[in-house]
This record gives sequence, C-alpha cells and structure tokens, in this order.
Amino acid sequence: MSIQVRNLTHIYEPGMPTESVALEDVSFEINDGELVGVIGHTGSGKSTLLQHLNGLLKPTSGQIVVGGKDITAPGVSMVEIRRRIGLVFQYPEYQLFEETVAKDVAFGPKNLGLSEAEIEERVKESLELVGLDYETIAERSPFELSGGQKRRVAIAGVIAMRPEVLILDEPTAGLDPKAHKDVLAMVEEVHRRTGNITILVSHNMADIARLSDKIIVIDSGRLVTVGTPKEVFGQRQRLEEVGLALPPVTQFTETLRDRGFSLSETILSAEQAAEEIFQYLKGTSEND
Repeated sequence: MSIQVRNLTHIYEPGMPTESVALEDVSFEINDGELVGVIGHTGSGKSTLLQHLNGLLKPTSGQIVVGGKDITAPGVSMVEIRRRIGLVFQYPEYQLFEETVAKDVAFGPKNLGLSEAEIEERVKESLELVGLDYETIAERSPFELSGGQKRRVAIAGVIAMRPEVLILDEPTAGLDPKAHKDVLAMVEEVHRRTGNITILVSHNMADIARLSDKIIVIDSGRLVTVGTPKEVFGQRQRLEEVGLALPPVTQFTETLRDRGFSLSETILSAEQAAEEIFQYLKGTSEND
C-alpha cells in the first residue's frame, strides 16, 4: 500500500475574477506504514491537499494513486475511496449527533451494510483503540463527555470503517494540555496497532518532529520540501522563509551552537539535547 501524488494542481473558480491556485504541481510519495506529518502556515493548501487524498475534491490536473488505483480517474467510486481513506476534520466532535456513543461510532459501519454482530465488534474494537472502555462509555450520551473524550469518539467513528489510510487534520486543536497529550498518544497507538498509513496535520512542530517518519512542507500551494524530520528541520533558513519555526528544543540547541557550543546538528528531542549539553559542559569543566 502506497500513495503517489503526481503533479497535483487545484484551481478554485477557474476562469473567474476570483480564481485562485490552491495547489500547484505538487508531487510526493508515501510508503506503506509511514506516519507522515504535513506542515504549513494557515492558507498554505494543507486542507485542500487532504480533501484530494480523500476524494472530496477533484484536481484541476494531476493524479493520486492509492494502492495502485488512480482515485482521480473518471468513474471511480467515491464510496470505495472513503472506505479505504478515512479523513478526520478539525473539531470532529461537532459532527457527533447520535444519542449514545455506541450508535455514533456504529453509524459508518451500519451504512456499509454490515451485520449487527460485525458492527458491534467494530464499535468495541475502535473504542478500545482510542483508549475508551466500551462497557463504561457505550450507552452514554456523547454530549456528556469531556472535550478530549468527544474527540476520541469522533475519531473512533472513522476508525470503525477500518480505513487503510487515516488522515487527521489538527487532531489536538483546541484541547487542553492533558487532552492534547492523550490524543497524540492515542494516534501513536492506533498507528502502531493498525500499521496503516497515518497522515497528521499539525502546527505543533515538536509533535510533528517526534511522531513523523516523513514530513511534507507546503507553502502557497507548492511543495517546499519533503524528508525525514532531521532532513526537514535541518533546513532552518528555508523553513523561516515560509514562516515556519523549528521545534522548541531544536531552536534552543541551534542558539547554543551559534554561541559556540559543540552540539550535533538538528537535535529533535529533549533527551538528546540534555545529554549533549551535559557532555559538553562536563568536557569544558574537565579542561579548565
């Protein structure tokens, strides 16, 4: 399973005075099992890109090939695409509507025409995957839950469709620090358990650096760069030119390097930073 995006261009309202190019000649590849971070400032084209991957938008030109199937080709079943590729929008809890958690999570599988036994199995499995106890929460109203729990229920509803690709658009937006941490841990666990492609959009550079196997950077509808976290965040000047910052720990250690500290380039974790600073200070004191 892989995703190839080839020369993707999308123009809103072509030929009109309000015409705008949202994506221009974007190409990249995502490999089986990767967790991919997508970053770019507001209005860069990230959401437009995600909606193409899920088939919600058709490109002006270009192709998207998922698992060997061109999902941009004429006559392709959108239902089949959305069974294979799950998209969780920002604030998905606003789309909760059923009277119980179990019914809400079951909505998608029910529309697939599955048996009641299969639906119940998927509801239990997906709630467990997002860290919620079925017996405790299944019959509760989703509107009685905390913000973080509502977010998990909404994500469980997408997971219950068993997509081969899970796309999460700012899954921690608006959450308090604890819920933010819990939802990210849930994303990691779901990715680990399913082994599927996960695409994560976030403005939090520390989260993207820690979680991603690969990072895609978008600016003004164009692909800026793609690579591993170390490769992408090693391009400080290029990122600054498109209004993006380094992760806080990387900013800190780069400042120390600028002031003469002998540290590795592009440090992405607090643990590595602490160890290297300790070793540097230890070496300095021993030489005095």
